[in-house]
Amino acid sequence: MTKVLDINGKQLGEITLEKGVFGVEPNLHVMHLALRRQLNNARQGSACAKTRAEVAGGGRKPWRQKGTGRARAGSIRSPLFKGGGVIFGPQPRDFSFAMPQKARKLALKSALSARSEQMVVVKDFSAIKEPKTKLMVAALEKLGVNGKVLIVADLKAAENGYLELAARNIPSVRLLLPSNLNVKDLLEADFVVVTESAVGEITERLGS
Repeated sequence: MTKVLDINGKQLGEITLEKGVFGVEPNLHVMHLALRRQLNNARQGSACAKTRAEVAGGGRKPWRQKGTGRARAGSIRSPLFKGGGVIFGPQPRDFSFAMPQKARKLALKSALSARSEQMVVVKDFSAIKEPKTKLMVAALEKLGVNGKVLIVADLKAAENGYLELAARNIPSVRLLLPSNLNVKDLLEADFVVVTESAVGEITERLGS
C-alpha cells in the first residue's frame, strides 16, 4: 500500500500500486533501447555538406593541362581547393528506429519500478487556487521533494486548473500528461509526483 497525500504532505488515504506496472524487475537493456530510441527520434538529421557536384561554379578548367608546372586540375570546386566540395560530408538522414510496443511498455514499467522509492502519490492539486509560483514551491517543500521533480497529472482537469501556471517558472520541475510518460523524463527525475487519477490512467494503459 502506498500513501495518498494532499499537497501539504498530510495523508488522506492509501492506494495499491499494481505490481505488474510499478513493481517489476527493471530491465536495463530494454530501458537503454527505449532511451536511445527517444533520443534518436528527437534528432533532426538535417546536417548537410555539399559535394563537388553541388557546389556552385567551377565550370571552366582553371588552367591548361600541361606546360604550367602545376598539378593538373579540372575544376576549382574540387575538394582540394578552398571553397570546393566536401568529401564524404554529412547528408540529411533519419536517425529514428522502431521498437515493438511490448518492449516500449516494458521499458516504461521498468522505469516506473526503478523510481518507486522516489515516487509520491498526491490526491490532486486543487489546493493551489491561484497561478502563483510560491504556492507550488511551498507544496513541493511540504511533500519533501527536491532536485529535478517530474509531476505527472492531467493538466486539463478542473482540480489541477492552476498547476501548470504555478509550476512553469520553476526550472527544476517538469510537467507531463500520463499519456506522454516516457523513460527519459522518469530516469532524469530525482522525484516523481503522480496524482491518484494519473496512477489509474497509467495502470490502465500499461497493465494490459
